Amino acid sequence: MNPIISVRGLEKRLRVGKHHRGKLGLLRNLVTREYNVIPAVDGISFDVGAGELVGYLGPNGAGKSTTLKILTGLLVPTAGEVRVNGQVPWKERVSYVATIGAVFGQRTTLWWDLPVIESLDLLQHIYRIPPDRFRRNLDRFRELLELDPFLHTPVRSLSLGQRMRADLCAALMHDPPLLFLDEPTIGLDVVAKERIRSFIRRVNEERGTTVILTTHDLSDVEKLCGRVIIIDHGKLLYDGGLPDLQRRFGGKRELVVDFAEEYQEIVVEGAEVLGREGLRATYGFERDRLSASDLIGRLSAKYRILDLSVREPDVEDTIRRIYKERLLDA
Repeated sequence: MNPIISVRGLEKRLRVGKHHRGKLGLLRNLVTREYNVIPAVDGISFDVGAGELVGYLGPNGAGKSTTLKILTGLLVPTAGEVRVNGQVPWKERVSYVATIGAVFGQRTTLWWDLPVIESLDLLQHIYRIPPDRFRRNLDRFRELLELDPFLHTPVRSLSLGQRMRADLCAALMHDPPLLFLDEPTIGLDVVAKERIRSFIRRVNEERGTTVILTTHDLSDVEKLCGRVIIIDHGKLLYDGGLPDLQRRFGGKRELVVDFAEEYQEIVVEGAEVLGREGLRATYGFERDRLSASDLIGRLSAKYRILDLSVREPDVEDTIRRIYKERLLDA
């Protein structure tokens, strides 16, 4: 099946002015206009299939937002090929934007001084949404996003969480098959974050909407994404499933054991005792050397056990390890 997004050898190089100290340096900046060329995106290739929910991750300055701006047609790349929905985003912008939805973090697509409902009415005319489809979508999103308490409130008076919900509604009113989300939960409290995540999950599952999500909140990734693409300094570090990421780069797993009685010695072959408190002990073990079931079997053969649980490595620590080790061959 043809991918909905196809990216090949994507590059975007930015010119950044050189800075020279002192008065003569300032004059030199104005006269010579010297620049450094920075590779914001450096030869990235990937495909995204219809209906996927992909986390696009990287530290600040990695090239995430630059990639999204190219994919949405806001920037023209320096080199490479991109096709989204069969179109080249920056060449066919007028027809292309009608096939996508986008929410860029702290920037709203709504009219600042208008009530939310009036902004949505304007979007109906801009996208030429048939009245029955507009009403059907509005009713559904009012329910899922709980819009009614602020539907007639000017956008400038909304809280960040309310505005984000309104922006999500606006981005999907025309039923785009593809949704780009840049930091959709940034600055939100726990309750607001969960409401946004639940909505994204429902739209992906019920409508088959393809979602590309950039975020620094790895709880978003764990709860939403079946696949992650990780970049750093404009280069691709990893592209694959979240479970495989943990298996390959997650480091030690942990087994928490509650013993039925006190034991003076609780050493077991193949695992390290990371901590002990009363009848509870925590073991660390390498996934490529010992399975959880084998470790449990070894413990059960030596001790009486009341309860146990396996902990996977933290996703944030896993990704931090990839950044640190610069696994460019991943």
